[in-house]
Order: sequence, then C-alpha cells, then structure tokens
Amino acid sequence: MNESDREPIITIALLAALADGQATPEEKAELEKGMGRLGVSNLESIAGRVAAGQIQVESVAGGLSGDDARRLAYETAVVVCHSDGPANEKETRFLSELRTTLGLDASSVASVEQGAAAASGAPVTSAARIGAGTPPPVAGLDEFIQQQAIIAGALELLPEGLANIAILPIQLRMVYQIGQRNGQQLDANQIKDLAGTLGIGAAAQVVEGAVRKLFGGLTKGLFGGLVGGATGVAAGAAVTFATTYALGHVAKQYYAQGRRLSTADLRALFARFQDEARALFPRLQDQVQAQARSLNLQSLLASFR
Repeated sequence: MNESDREPIITIALLAALADGQATPEEKAELEKGMGRLGVSNLESIAGRVAAGQIQVESVAGGLSGDDARRLAYETAVVVCHSDGPANEKETRFLSELRTTLGLDASSVASVEQGAAAASGAPVTSAARIGAGTPPPVAGLDEFIQQQAIIAGALELLPEGLANIAILPIQLRMVYQIGQRNGQQLDANQIKDLAGTLGIGAAAQVVEGAVRKLFGGLTKGLFGGLVGGATGVAAGAAVTFATTYALGHVAKQYYAQGRRLSTADLRALFARFQDEARALFPRLQDQVQAQARSLNLQSLLASFR
C-alpha cells in the first residue's frame, strides 16, 4: 500500500458513506470528527467536495496505484455501504458502478459482498455465537456490558476490514438484551435512534475503523493522546471499547428509568461513561488482545446469517 493511495481510498469511503443521499448533518459531522482523529488534515475540503458532487468516482479511481489498492478501495466501500444495514438501491448502484470503474471481476469480490450483507442484515433479536447465551439478570448487567465492550474492541484488532461491520450488530444486540432485562420491548429502529442520539454514527464508526486498519502503519504519530498512548489499530480498539461500554451503561440507566431521560441527560451520561471506559481500558487491554486472538471472523459472520 502506497502513501499516495491514502487520499483516494478515504475519498471513496466518503463517497460510499454519502451514496444513499440520506446522511444527516449530524452524521456528516461524525464522519468529519472520525476522520479528524485519523489526522486527515484536508478532510473538510474533501468532504465538502464529495457532498457537493464535485468529485467523481472515475477521477478518484485513476489515482490508485495498482490492483491491490483498487481491491482495498472497493472492499472499504462495501463495508461502509453496509454499515447501518443492508445496502439500499442507491448504494448497490454506487457499488456496481465503482466495481466496473475499478475493473474488478464480480466473482473476485463476491466473498466480501456476501460477508457484509450477512452482518448488515443480522436481526437484532437473534444471538451471535460469540458472547451468546442468555444475558444475565439486571444485577449482572455491568459484567455483561464489559464483556460486549471487550468483544467489540477485539474486532478492531482483527486485520480483516469486514470485522468492522460486525461491531454494530454486537452493539445493537447488547442494547436489545439490556432492554429486555429491564422489561422493554424494542425494535432495531428504536435502538439505532438511541445510538444516533448519543452521536454513534454507523458509517462514521466503520469508515474510521477501516481507514485506520489500512493506513495506521503509514500515519505514525497521528494517534497520540488516546488511551494508553496507543497507536494505529490499538487506538481503534480503545475507542470502540469506550463507545460500546458507554452505550451499554447509558442503555442500562435509560431503560431502567422507563426511557424518561432527556437527550441532554443521555449525552451527559454517555460522556461520563466514556471517560470511565478510557480509565478502565488499560487494565483490560490484555483481555481485549486475548479475545482478538480467539475470534474467528468467518464463524462470527456465519452466525449472523
């Protein structure tokens, strides 16, 4: 992977994130913040040109250095388009046009498309094999939330880009199970609305993770100040751990109180629990790494089908 591939792949990822035409200003802001954490200094310019339709796939694809870069660009776009659910008609059309532009044979990328579709279409109410089983009673939810945060953080450490798309189903199922234990009957849209209120953007989360995996080794020094001074994908594990941990604890309080917390209260709680998670992560980092070593991504994706 060449440094010259960095901007074209990031641009293609942003094009994919905006392909459905439904991104809200909040989602775009989350994308910018996530990319800012990666040290992309000209993101505002790129994002603005993408949003204004001033950047075309053909011109971006021409800047990629070779076959490996073109394949990685397409795989990244597939993961992004499936980040918040199965790709819709606009996203499917975008991916088809991108694949043609990049000169990729459909059979050569079928496995990543199938894996992304399986993860994105996973029903919230079913249980994946990893971390599955009956959730604990309300009194044991703290341990359950920590376990799910460790699993989500471990997914960031896996080298495969598809691992990032498995994070959201883990988070959504965690919230669903917490709600169940508090007597709440929830659907996927209600859970996604809670995540959106807290500023957890599916596309932003996936774009940031995918780009970090591709370029973490080429952007040393851009991740300073994160938990434990971690760099590259390790920083991603810390961020995802904190996000998942905070989401779980907010959900626990929110549903225990009959969903009566205000948006301001929810966001304040989320910030507090993120701080708590950042302090906790260094003590659990070895567990996250051990979980990553034992994870089988293909088995996890198969459990989503």
